[in-house]
Amino acid sequence: MNDARDNQIIDLFLSRSESAIAQISDKYAAYCRTIAYNIVKNHQDADEILNDAYNRVWNAIPPERPDNLRAFIAKTVRNLSLNRLEREKRQKRGGGHVSAVMSELAEVEKAVGSRDTIDEAMESAAVTDALNTFLDSQTAENRLIFVSRYFGAMSVADISRNVGISAGKVKTVLFRMRKKLREHLEKEEIYL
Repeated sequence: MNDARDNQIIDLFLSRSESAIAQISDKYAAYCRTIAYNIVKNHQDADEILNDAYNRVWNAIPPERPDNLRAFIAKTVRNLSLNRLEREKRQKRGGGHVSAVMSELAEVEKAVGSRDTIDEAMESAAVTDALNTFLDSQTAENRLIFVSRYFGAMSVADISRNVGISAGKVKTVLFRMRKKLREHLEKEEIYL
């Protein structure tokens, strides 16, 4: 899944060239900053998370050689952002935007019998494969809406603007996709 430039960036990491950080930043900073900001809702925190993510990637490659550098850095940013948010939530004891996003997915979790949290279960290869199969069966627009909401933690209003449809339609698509995902996981006999 890596393009030629991603492979060059990975090779820079493998050879421990410090220009790897500059290259990954040039290519993915805006994308990753958006993910971080959508979760933590603070520009300074998003920038700090991005720097932490670069450090994590530096320490992870080698030994890893990601098949999809974009997904690798995005997942790193997302996890760091969720960790930051959880830490702040413990300090404030408040909820927020990401809590709403995760509670939407909780209805899928409840329907298929939870053993662990959604995030823990999504780490398993079977769940990842089932989720990828499910998303592959959806239209490009629906995939974009789903991933923007549940991976990128974008608001319904932002998704509406980006996709060019009404907020009501975004909510309807998300509702229907969660229902279809629940049915797909049950059919695949995947229990979270």
